[in-house]
Amino acid sequence: MPALVVGPLLRHVDSVSASIWVETADPCTVAVEADGRTYRSPTFTVHGHHYAIVDLIELSQDIASYSVTLDGERVWPQANRPPSRIRLLRQEGGRRLAFGSCRTSVPHDAAHVRTHGHDALRAYGLHLAESGDEEWPDLLLLLGDQVYADSPSPEMLDFIRSRRDTEPQGEIADFEEYAELYRRAWTEPEIRWLLSTVPTAMIFDDHDVRDDWNTSQTWREQMAATPWWRRRVVAGLGAYWIYQHLGNLSPAERAEEPLLRMLMSGEGDADAALDAFAEKADAEPSSNRWSYARDLGPDRLIMVDTRCARQLTPGDRRMLDPVEWAWLEEQVRRPAERLIIGSSIPFLLPEGVHGVQSWNEALCDGRWGPVVRRWSETFRQAVDLEHWAAFRRSFDDLSRLLVEVGRPVLILSGDVHFSYLAEAGAGRIHQIVCSPIRNPLGPLLR
Repeated sequence: MPALVVGPLLRHVDSVSASIWVETADPCTVAVEADGRTYRSPTFTVHGHHYAIVDLIELSQDIASYSVTLDGERVWPQANRPPSRIRLLRQEGGRRLAFGSCRTSVPHDAAHVRTHGHDALRAYGLHLAESGDEEWPDLLLLLGDQVYADSPSPEMLDFIRSRRDTEPQGEIADFEEYAELYRRAWTEPEIRWLLSTVPTAMIFDDHDVRDDWNTSQTWREQMAATPWWRRRVVAGLGAYWIYQHLGNLSPAERAEEPLLRMLMSGEGDADAALDAFAEKADAEPSSNRWSYARDLGPDRLIMVDTRCARQLTPGDRRMLDPVEWAWLEEQVRRPAERLIIGSSIPFLLPEGVHGVQSWNEALCDGRWGPVVRRWSETFRQAVDLEHWAAFRRSFDDLSRLLVEVGRPVLILSGDVHFSYLAEAGAGRIHQIVCSPIRNPLGPLLR
């Protein structure tokens, strides 16, 4: 009998449709029953794992509760939990957004609370379960580091040691380990219920793949010379496409995904196809777009890939390569009452930190000679000097663009493990930084 492994996750929701993502233990037909209607989708299989996205379409009202069956066997909702419901996006747009980043996945017991603190996402789920409609968000934005592939929990390390003793020790190596990492991140009961009933939009940051991912050309060259890296980055991007990216897309956008069409058809080598896609996405960022945008009533949400789309040419570093920048500029200029930009790394930094990052970029580009350049590159990686200020050309370009369009802008971000507010443009451009969801703060940062 098929079983539910991960999910259901309520992903893309608009005024007339909702998408529900699941992972199952075996191939099957996934059905979602809501308001007397049944919506179905078969699973597709990659690397021995089975997935489905069920689109609920032509909806005209909110759904008070839904259930999930696998080959006719009901597997959701959970017993003794509030119903999983679906609230459609109002024509007037969203009233409340929740967001955050950086969540380590460890058990919520006394020992781990002492070392990692309380899980804000879990606490939020408990809060919503007892709250009225006015407290519920229309969308939950997860702005990076949904999983930590380079620093797994002790429990995850036990899983790794049970299947191999090869490099990389203490880190994720392949798709199978990524699948287990996501399972552990998203199946704690309170988290699972929250993700089943609040729509989510996601984007990666470095730890979804590895610390300092694409911080510089030097970093890429160092990792390319590491024997296990190719398998790791291919697995990381492939798993991200399955577990996070597909649910970011609307049903119409997903219908245009050639890789998904091939996987759903069952024709060809699915494992090889996903791996080839992921390898090309890493080697040629313009071959795929991880960024995406959607309208929230009169507002425009733009989620920006600030990791894979970088141009790392020394002397001409860019947070976004020319193709990605052209897309972002087009999205920012589209008509909207307000822009909401999701960036996994902050755009506006405290002034001193901003200056240090821009200064370091100049030194890494050889402003003070080759010796200082090497030292500065080491410092860049050690202290994570890789925010927008460390790609100064892109910072200046985006600053000018946001001022030029003349509309209110709200930038949401995380990454830095402390939370703050910033404003620019005479109060028209605001940034809110919120992290971590759950991650112990090191002594240096304290």
